[in-house]
Amino acid sequence: MAFTKEEKAAMLAQYEKWLGESDAIVLVEYKGMRVKDIDGLRAKVRDAGGEIHIIKNTILARAFADTGIVTDQKHLEGTTAVGFAFRDPPALAKILTESTVRSEIFKIKGGYLGKNAITPAEVKSLAELPPLPVMRARLLGALSAPASQLARTLAEPARSLAAVIKAYSEKQPAEAAV
Repeated sequence: MAFTKEEKAAMLAQYEKWLGESDAIVLVEYKGMRVKDIDGLRAKVRDAGGEIHIIKNTILARAFADTGIVTDQKHLEGTTAVGFAFRDPPALAKILTESTVRSEIFKIKGGYLGKNAITPAEVKSLAELPPLPVMRARLLGALSAPASQLARTLAEPARSLAAVIKAYSEKQPAEAAV
């Protein structure tokens, strides 16, 4: 299907916008993909806070150039589906990596974390990271552990003093009864 210059310009502007907004980009080669497969994959990616689109390589190359992302030409050969991670890069990488494992249709070509190129192996490593909520919880735990430890250390002398006073007060009535 041929596109007019206006349609190509609109697509280019949209791709540049997505490239600028996404935290990570994963390029996937697909062959023989059915509409059902595309829809299922799009739904999973959308649930993870991203989008995946089938993009013409020439327009994608121009969008990369216009946004200052240096790309490898081999990434722009054959069929290309581009996953954009707007919220959680590991989640997008995990969905696409799992899709490649279960299917002969997909193959990870590479990707970009920010404007830095990453290899298919690095995309798989990114997929192995825990999801964003888990990472946030771990970071919060690491940050709050020293503070709670300090609070316990500062409270311990007062707690010890209170225990001594309580023991002494319980001892007084017992002695008075004798």
